[in-house]
Amino acid sequence: LESLAEPGGITVSEDAYRQVEGKTRIDFQDIGEHEVKNITRPVRAYRVTAEPDAQDAADTGPSLALPHKPSIAVLAFDNLSGDEEQAYFADGISEDIITDISKISGLFVTARNSSFVYKNKSINIESVCHELGVRYVLEGSVRKDGGRVRITAQLIDGTTGGHVWAERYDRQLDDIFAVQDEVTQKIVAALKVSLTPDERLGLADRGTRNLDAYDAFMRGREWVLTWTRAGHEKAKPWLEKAHALDPEFAGPLAYLSSIRGAAYVNQWGDDW
Repeated sequence: LESLAEPGGITVSEDAYRQVEGKTRIDFQDIGEHEVKNITRPVRAYRVTAEPDAQDAADTGPSLALPHKPSIAVLAFDNLSGDEEQAYFADGISEDIITDISKISGLFVTARNSSFVYKNKSINIESVCHELGVRYVLEGSVRKDGGRVRITAQLIDGTTGGHVWAERYDRQLDDIFAVQDEVTQKIVAALKVSLTPDERLGLADRGTRNLDAYDAFMRGREWVLTWTRAGHEKAKPWLEKAHALDPEFAGPLAYLSSIRGAAYVNQWGDDW
């Protein structure tokens, strides 16, 4: 489809067009059927011909209805380490908090792909809640310096803009698991969510307590989530290192399998 799009333009398949037809104020032009790579039959395509003004769309967009249970979005934590290469660590902390609280049936948690859209952007919490259909937002920052780490986290009510809970942790790096556990428990307590016995056990199981394996895993995971061939090539040795350091840690194997799946689907390399 990319080859059918005009420079700077947008072209979508018929399947995508059917999903949004009549649901947006975007205008489409039917440009007929075309032969595309790896598809045996011709694909009908549609070209975007007119888009509404972005600000006007934002002002008039409907607010998503809040779920019937406490709802939360975890934003990407800011990397305050002064080293852009440490961004993987801040992202990894945020992602693991999302994973932890997603295990709790009494919470509605926005997916990473939705909440990380706001990464490195100046945001208005009320607008974020409006756009994601949640009441609460967790934001924070991470500063990693040698063997120490400082993490700040604050839970904000998007309906009032008020802080529900906030905390700063100055710990040794090998205390990072305890900090994540405490943040999760604070969220559960602040939102008055009851945990089942199985959920309590699930939160206690982080997959590994090997800090080196965990660090290698976070580095690899960050590259996997680029969903590019080059990114996956960089991810593989980190994930293999994490697996070697802790063979019982399932996370590296899960993401290595994702790499293989992506290589197969996209026919990356001669041995796909």
